[in-house]
Amino acid sequence: MVQCVSIVANRGGRRRRRPEGCTLWRMKRLIAIVEDEPAMRANYAAAFERNGYVVRTFSNRRLALASFQTRLPDLAIIDISLEDEIEGGFELCRELRGRSAELPIIFLTARDSELDAVSGLRLGADDYLTKDISLAHLIARVAALFRRIEALAKPAGAAQILQRGALTIDTERMHVAWNGGVVPLSLTEFWIVHALVHHPGHVKNRQQLMDAANVVLDDNTITSHIKRIRRKFQEVEASFDAIQTVYGMGYRWVE
Repeated sequence: MVQCVSIVANRGGRRRRRPEGCTLWRMKRLIAIVEDEPAMRANYAAAFERNGYVVRTFSNRRLALASFQTRLPDLAIIDISLEDEIEGGFELCRELRGRSAELPIIFLTARDSELDAVSGLRLGADDYLTKDISLAHLIARVAALFRRIEALAKPAGAAQILQRGALTIDTERMHVAWNGGVVPLSLTEFWIVHALVHHPGHVKNRQQLMDAANVVLDDNTITSHIKRIRRKFQEVEASFDAIQTVYGMGYRWVE
């Protein structure tokens, strides 16, 4: 959804909005919230709308998917348990990843087990948050996620095409290819690969990879992301081994 907003001054110096024919405009991000608890759903929606986002809310996976047939949102925030589907959010994430490798997805759930977090990230979510997070913190995390997307679209002072041997990264289109074959990485996976590739041979520890991806993860979930990235490259070329584990230190990209 595009909101065109222009502010112009009238003769009295007061400001008014001109919705049509404006020359100054900005895109408002569309956030989809899939949450089966009505009060929480309304609370999250109100918070994001106060911060300038356009919000659509859904109580279950079926309604969300029906809407996404028309247009994918700019961000999907998903609970795991959705009405009568105990793991409906996991299934929704899997279906969304099948449609788009780049769509940002955040799990926001009361389920705080490490197993659930690892499962969500393995399915391709970009972040996993629990519902004890404050609204201010949630808004900040989402804003940071969108800044990452904008940085990828317009990398300041950097070449838009990064070539490392068989690897090609197009930062403008968020496109990664290995020997000409497309590697469908999520946003978090893209940043991890970008951090490793930027300085080939240099070891990046887990904290550095988290900083590059702008997420807070434990060692196990970083390991899960690396395994998922390797699998995606190996689907293009089975012999792929450019990401090396340096035990006790981290990971590095070798050409």
